[in-house]
Amino acid sequence: MPNTKITKTVPTMVTQYIARQPIFNVEKGIFAYELLYRDSANNVFPVGTTDGQATGRLFFNALMLIGIEKLTANQCAFINLSTDALLEDFPKLLQPRSAVIEIVERADNIAKVTKRVKALKQAGYRFALDDYDGDEKWEPLLELVDYIKLEVEEPLIKTNMMLKKLKRRFPYVKIIVERIETHEQFLMLKAAGCDYFQGFFFARPEMLSYHNIEPSKLAVFDLLRCTSRPDLNFDEVHQRVAKDVGLTARILKLVNARSKSQNLVITSISQAVIYLGEDAIRQFVRVLALSELGVDKPTELTKLGLIRAHFMQLMLEPGGKDMSEQGYLVGLMSVLDAILNVELGVIAQEFSLGDELSSALLNFNGMLGATLQLTRSVEEDNWPLAEKLLETIRPASSMEVVYNAMLSARQYGDEVLASIIEQE
Repeated sequence: MPNTKITKTVPTMVTQYIARQPIFNVEKGIFAYELLYRDSANNVFPVGTTDGQATGRLFFNALMLIGIEKLTANQCAFINLSTDALLEDFPKLLQPRSAVIEIVERADNIAKVTKRVKALKQAGYRFALDDYDGDEKWEPLLELVDYIKLEVEEPLIKTNMMLKKLKRRFPYVKIIVERIETHEQFLMLKAAGCDYFQGFFFARPEMLSYHNIEPSKLAVFDLLRCTSRPDLNFDEVHQRVAKDVGLTARILKLVNARSKSQNLVITSISQAVIYLGEDAIRQFVRVLALSELGVDKPTELTKLGLIRAHFMQLMLEPGGKDMSEQGYLVGLMSVLDAILNVELGVIAQEFSLGDELSSALLNFNGMLGATLQLTRSVEEDNWPLAEKLLETIRPASSMEVVYNAMLSARQYGDEVLASIIEQE
């Protein structure tokens, strides 16, 4: 048996950034946070980034992986959406009451946007019209949105007059005024009937950063291809997601976000894909395409996850398809702590892995845990322990089964990464 020891190297971490700016009520208490896309530690919107790119990256990197609740400390979230994102039904990737969708001032195709907003409102989604300037093109949307955002103008009487006019026409719509820089402005706007306030007088946008792993280009291209067909093949989607740790993490997080009220426990990638359904999968892939992710080359740690996943799948095949798929997921997730710089216990909880898979991942319990421990013992060339574990997992099998499974798993890891690198 050739040396199967794999050296775990720490990958070059991808640091993602997001800013959040609080929105205050009349008592100066925090009502909500507006989430703002950033691409560096510089607390400004990146030059040259389109609304579509910012929307996609915000959704894919932050909302899907980190979660709205963590980003806003369980406060309401206001999220800017480009026209394309709104028309592509991106809001449906979120729970209806988890966020307020902001229609940006650069929005076009207002007739189509209005039609889509009407449909989403019926499903319980809430909307804000950002930077309203009084232009007639916004008229169809004014009676649909829940919030209207104004920017402070000088002299301030202009903003006050606009605010009062809107209050008379739409008494149930809440008005938010942005870019408030002085206490005097706050008091005058409050007296004019403003409901919520935002600006440097209260707080500047707060920068948040976190570690992330981006999906490979090949995985993105493959998903785009298979979801562009009229009839979606769920097994095909599952196979592509299973080969990419970044995609797996986001798919599981998306399922977790959408199923909070149903106490769903995820035991395999295929279960997650089927649960999401055709519409959500297609929307997920559109986010991928729009955000232009997947630019970094895969790391040795990603390869390790693929090898573990395939090895566990092969070793557990006698237990049936469900067991082998659970093994694949446990193997893939076993490297996420190093990739995301997060404790495995947090990962097990955040991704709704359930007691059995969590126990296997954290404590090597059960058949899944023993197989993960077997994988680790082979990596470390601890053959006496590997033999003992094999007796528990497949007592009628010889060590030749382990050798062959690891050889196949390493070839699998090499092939997947080679195909990715060819696309770079």
